[in-house]
Amino acid sequence: MSLRIVVCVKYVPDATGDRKFADDLTVDREDVDGLLSELDEYAVEQALQIAEEADDAEVTVLTVGPEDARDALRKALSMGADKAVHVDDESIHGSDVMATSLVLAKAIEKTGYDLVIAGMASTDGTMGVLPAILAERLGVPQVTLLSEVKVEDGKVTGRRDGDTASEQLEAFLPAVVSVTDQSGEARYPSFKGIMAAKKKPVEELELDDLDIDEDEVGLEGSWTAVDSADERPARTAGTIVKDEGEGGKQLAEYLASQKFI
Repeated sequence: MSLRIVVCVKYVPDATGDRKFADDLTVDREDVDGLLSELDEYAVEQALQIAEEADDAEVTVLTVGPEDARDALRKALSMGADKAVHVDDESIHGSDVMATSLVLAKAIEKTGYDLVIAGMASTDGTMGVLPAILAERLGVPQVTLLSEVKVEDGKVTGRRDGDTASEQLEAFLPAVVSVTDQSGEARYPSFKGIMAAKKKPVEELELDDLDIDEDEVGLEGSWTAVDSADERPARTAGTIVKDEGEGGKQLAEYLASQKFI
């Protein structure tokens, strides 16, 4: 029986761009370029490596987001994923991690899965809790923050590295795992892969397809909300210390005044 791997990926604003909040205090995704979250690339890479080791496996990439989020799917497909699922519904706008996890769980159940892989966090929200919440919604084990992951004999095993020690973890499939940026460099899409991605299937889903009511997602269905936000103040000019024989003393006095020493 084919090993069904689903990778959750996210289309995020480019971290090098001028990111800000929109009028409704959600992240402005209209006026900034977006891309596949870098941390999710590691999840795609590990899924592909697991599939290459398996006798028979299929990798599906799944995202929740507006039309532009298809760019994240295309990147993952060009890396080597077999097919994609895109949940796009205007009512999802403004969903927090709890509402988003509901949509992902329903889409994963509809798609069918043995193993769900996610990155350690998104590069916009950086919460890092979605894999655990997703596992709870699916009712399966979670093995998170892995720097090494393998699947064999109906189990997923992996290594979690901490500050002072490493743990060896395992769980029976089906399961949810997340991988860190130490799990292995993600491959670059080849020209052949980019061309092949154009012919790979992308399934479009809406809330009605997942039996989710509008009031369960979006700003109204979210468990958390942003009450206010202020723009980061402009960078001010630094203090210049001219060394005319007293530079060291002046520098020490400045550092002391700022309580750095």
